[in-house]
Amino acid sequence: MGSMAEPAPHLFDETGVAMRLSPLVQRVLAPNPSPFTYHGTQSYVIGTSDLAVIDPGPAEEAHLAALVEAIGGRPVAAILCTHTHRDHSPAARLLADRTGAPIVGCAPLALRDDGPRADAAFDADYAPDQVLLDGEQVMGQDWTLTALATPGHTSNHLCFALEEEGALFSGDHVMGWSTSVVSPPDGDMTDYLASLERLIGRADSIYYPAHGDPIPEPRRFVRHMLGHRRMREGQILRLLDRNGALAIDDMVTAMYVGLDPRLIGAAGRSVLAHLIDLEGRGLVQRVGESWERTH
Repeated sequence: MGSMAEPAPHLFDETGVAMRLSPLVQRVLAPNPSPFTYHGTQSYVIGTSDLAVIDPGPAEEAHLAALVEAIGGRPVAAILCTHTHRDHSPAARLLADRTGAPIVGCAPLALRDDGPRADAAFDADYAPDQVLLDGEQVMGQDWTLTALATPGHTSNHLCFALEEEGALFSGDHVMGWSTSVVSPPDGDMTDYLASLERLIGRADSIYYPAHGDPIPEPRRFVRHMLGHRRMREGQILRLLDRNGALAIDDMVTAMYVGLDPRLIGAAGRSVLAHLIDLEGRGLVQRVGESWERTH
């Protein structure tokens, strides 16, 4: 899960203001900070003449107004969503109503996640006009966005590559402040790790995540994330080797010393995701409410 400290004052914590990040990219921060969203969800406005909007965010009127101001009356060719947690996609339909733009991107997914993240419940009202498959593109006059399937955080997660600038909008798959929560049943650690490996094989020059700062050395960053996940996996196996069968709560207590109490439930979901991955590889097994090593 990484370090999830309280957000500190930062250049990137000003909501409602369009910040220019590159010739083709502006960023607008939504006013929804939390232990899971950091300073808030970052929506991106792409292009100079006709535009795309990535992750329009929560259905907050102030944020919608800030996006409309950043659009500045220019035509919007597409509203894209990386996934359908409700801090990312609920504003899509409202923005579509105001701009006439189609909603494209990830597939709809409305599940009752049994995890503790009420703030990240799925957006059951998300209804795209077009679902983008891996490798499909949306284009404007000076931009091209290519969909990249990156399941793991959610099964429907997409990243979007801005071909003209070598940039990747990484959603919640790779964030600039913490590792992503992977919460079963929809979150899948096996898929998540495979999606990280896929990114290492790409040549993107920068990531723009939905939460946290831009990531200027993305492959190095992703290798570090993979190392962190392997470290957590090793912790689990060592705990089970030393102690025999353990419940997830006991593993969380041992693995996440000093963790913010608000994040303990999410840590348990991440441990469960690792255990399911390890079970699939034949390294652990369930024993009632506990887990143990296979021998």
